Amino acid sequence: MQSQGSKGAGELRYHGGNINAARTLYSDAPEPWIDLSTGINPVPYPVGTIAPSAWSRLPEAADLAALEAAARMAYGATADAGIVAAPGTQALIQWLPRLFPGRRVGVLGFTYQEHATSWREAGAAVTSVQALPDLADYDIGIVVNPNNPDGRTVAPEGLAEVAACVARRGGRLIVDEAFMDLIGRGSSLVPHLPAAGGIVLRSFGKAYGLAGVRLGFAAGSPEDCARLSQAMGPWAVSGPAIDIGRRALADETWRGETASRLRREAERLDALLLAAGFDVVGGTPLYRLVRRSDAGEVFEQLCRAGILTRPFPARPDWLRFGIPRAAAEWERLLVALHACAAEGRVRSPTRSVISAP
Repeated sequence: MQSQGSKGAGELRYHGGNINAARTLYSDAPEPWIDLSTGINPVPYPVGTIAPSAWSRLPEAADLAALEAAARMAYGATADAGIVAAPGTQALIQWLPRLFPGRRVGVLGFTYQEHATSWREAGAAVTSVQALPDLADYDIGIVVNPNNPDGRTVAPEGLAEVAACVARRGGRLIVDEAFMDLIGRGSSLVPHLPAAGGIVLRSFGKAYGLAGVRLGFAAGSPEDCARLSQAMGPWAVSGPAIDIGRRALADETWRGETASRLRREAERLDALLLAAGFDVVGGTPLYRLVRRSDAGEVFEQLCRAGILTRPFPARPDWLRFGIPRAAAEWERLLVALHACAAEGRVRSPTRSVISAP
């Protein structure tokens, strides 16, 4: 897992957020580290006070039902669709190959690798395809929408057509909408369920900045969701997660204001990275994907400055940047890119690029 001849970068490539590993590999980097390697909202939802009973007793069925009702409303699910809460979307990704087995699995494009890994570990043959209609020929089709890492989106009408084809052959189209919350219902397949077929995954922690809560959802037919619920068993979601998730999902004002803020900050980050000599490939309001031939070297230079970004072993000219949280983080990123420029790696951005909008 080496990166362009470096010792450390490859060890941090596959998942973001491993600050402890970065700190060990780059022990001379200044503290505190700035984690730009994940696509998580840097300004989390204000949790407030959690009811003491959420910690002291097992969640009751009514508590879980209230959480799932809040998710149904937030995601625009119809009354006929099933919806089930889970301890994070990653848990659902692990369960799906065991509950809906398929021998041939097609994955649309270069995307989040845990999908392919989970199906391969279950014994399936996994193929990457470049066009959505190609998924109709597989037992299981997988689409990440918007895509991680390039932000590509696929219209729900096209997804519904492919889902219908796969369903006729007894399969499933799985659509991972982990980054959909800040995009809008118009791009989501959830409002088209269950008639459209398929299973949609939704993440809570990314948009709400609360990844440690470990909360996610699956939407689909009532039968498929019941199968997932039965497999996970009782009390799969903790009482505190239910309490936080129910309140946050019902807070439309916070969600709208957050989406607007993050879109502005994504544009601000694009300007900074363009000025630093990167080409912007795409992204979402929670992260930006950029290209540069010496991306591996820049990754290491940023690590030495205490800034962790997200490289990709299969795309050595790519880096993904999350959104800095505060003025001090924007300033440190600017200074680090200046240092890269001094070594001839990137052009030097101007301070006006990161001035507050």
